[in-house]
Amino acid sequence: MKTGNLYVQLFSSFVRIGAFTFGGGWAMISLIEREVVENRRWIEREEFLDLLAVAQSLPGILAVNISVAVGDRLRGMKGSIAAAFGTIMPCFLIILGIAMFLTPDLIQNNHVVSSIFRGIRPAVVALIIAPVITTAKASHIGWKTVWIPVLVALLIWSGIPYVSNPIMFIVLGGVAGYMWLKHQERLLTDAQIKKLEDEDDGLTGEK
Repeated sequence: MKTGNLYVQLFSSFVRIGAFTFGGGWAMISLIEREVVENRRWIEREEFLDLLAVAQSLPGILAVNISVAVGDRLRGMKGSIAAAFGTIMPCFLIILGIAMFLTPDLIQNNHVVSSIFRGIRPAVVALIIAPVITTAKASHIGWKTVWIPVLVALLIWSGIPYVSNPIMFIVLGGVAGYMWLKHQERLLTDAQIKKLEDEDDGLTGEK
């Protein structure tokens, strides 16, 4: 694939996605995942989930963060610019049009416009739920671990001071992941040492 064509494809793909940004960044995740993982096959699903985790932990708009991450993964800085510009441009034009022609009074008093927005709401909920289910499956969350995201969601929703702070759970998740990795590395090292010792014992016995 030519580099120039990839820039155009990045831009056009994220333009189509950005044009349907109803419901914010989370509503776009399922569209982005289908485009870059299933349709274009630019990156693997596991890598997309890693990029999504990074995009969530960074400040800024989630949709723009993930588009920058995907663009950078494919073509570095220029890829990030192409993907980010494609995401931002249709949103900017739509919001500009709404600001110019759709006033709050018109939205509330015009039955046609208000009905359209009411009809969009259920679709937005579905777009937000879909990536949650996909992410849970790809992350291998089962009945033994499903209590973790459920508990975190309930604590964030509770509104309890400090306990409901999402930043705290991001930090705790990172620390827990690091500790789990170190534990797995220790188990692997111990298994390799035991294997070598068994091989040495076997060679000694043969002699």
